[in-house]
Amino acid sequence: MSHLVGLGDSNFRLAIYIENRPPLDEYQNLMSLRPMQSGEISHIAQSTGNHWRKIFNVYAKLIDQLWPSAYNSWQDYRDHKLLQAGSQLALLFSKPDISVAGRIHVIAGKGYAAKLGYDIEKLSQPVVEGGKDFGVSVDQSLIVIPYLDYRQLSNAKIDLLVELIGQLTPSGQ
Repeated sequence: MSHLVGLGDSNFRLAIYIENRPPLDEYQNLMSLRPMQSGEISHIAQSTGNHWRKIFNVYAKLIDQLWPSAYNSWQDYRDHKLLQAGSQLALLFSKPDISVAGRIHVIAGKGYAAKLGYDIEKLSQPVVEGGKDFGVSVDQSLIVIPYLDYRQLSNAKIDLLVELIGQLTPSGQ
């Protein structure tokens, strides 16, 4: 098992891998996977600007659609549960470790996926209408998606991603 670096629950069942880290010292120097704390997402967004706010917003929207929660909105979910202990989610800055069964791996950005050795053109094409911007490896429970940004991963594409993740998730999870 490789060494995981990022933010989230160590018992994650879904991880999104992203090439860059928040441009704050504590994240640039992070050497392990650790859960986020309440208020931390807000702190990052206020300290670093719109880019990171969008990343967390898109992640929260995805999870709100994928696994509806007791929270009133995706914003409440983002602020009170996303990437915290018990969330079963991770945002990783390290390479995917596909050795643990039952986990879904999502790589954000075709360019980053290519750097990691996952060529979207060589991955099977998804079996959802309009999914040409996605690459899927069913064997590895891995999906390559557009970058976590409203322009690249629109609400319509989040809907497609929810469908793809549903195809990789064993029944009952």
